[in-house]
Amino acid sequence: MNLIKLNIIGLSYSQFKSGAYALFLEENNGLRKLSIVIGACEAQAIAIGLDKNIVSPRPLTHDLFLSISKKTDLILEKIIIHKLDKGIFFSSLSFYNHKTKNNFSIDARTSDAIAIAIRFNAPIYTYKSILDAANNLIDSDKNTDESDGDDLKKKNIKEIKPTKKKLQEILNHAIHKEDYELAAKIRDQIKKLYD
Repeated sequence: MNLIKLNIIGLSYSQFKSGAYALFLEENNGLRKLSIVIGACEAQAIAIGLDKNIVSPRPLTHDLFLSISKKTDLILEKIIIHKLDKGIFFSSLSFYNHKTKNNFSIDARTSDAIAIAIRFNAPIYTYKSILDAANNLIDSDKNTDESDGDDLKKKNIKEIKPTKKKLQEILNHAIHKEDYELAAKIRDQIKKLYD
């Protein structure tokens, strides 16, 4: 089967699961998309990896993995999202060892695989069958969620837009306190409101 390259296009709160996030990927030519529900910690790791302006005072788990890999001459060649079962994506990391000249793969949660791929600047791939199955799931979810959107429109909710300077101050404070989950949320809010 031919591999299809994916690009990360966004990360936001999940509309389908409370306390979770949605990671959005699209195929290289932009025709089909993949939406993966991930936990808050995984979202934080991905957001920090994507935003080069956030520097952790101490290495996070995925950064530590990168350091160990460099010391042992391992290169992450690619990750492959190879299975979708009951709405859960399964992935593998494909490594190359410079010393032994061997290739090997290990299984990983998709969110962890992507967080690691970001740090290695490694490509993310999947198969056509996975993209097709995922897009069928998205289409069925859209049909069931349309009524929820109508209910939200009926509510009279005022949106408060804080200043960019204030959000940046809160972001800096969250990073200083090593509250990366909050930092990722604030960073996303700044992008949403001011970019």
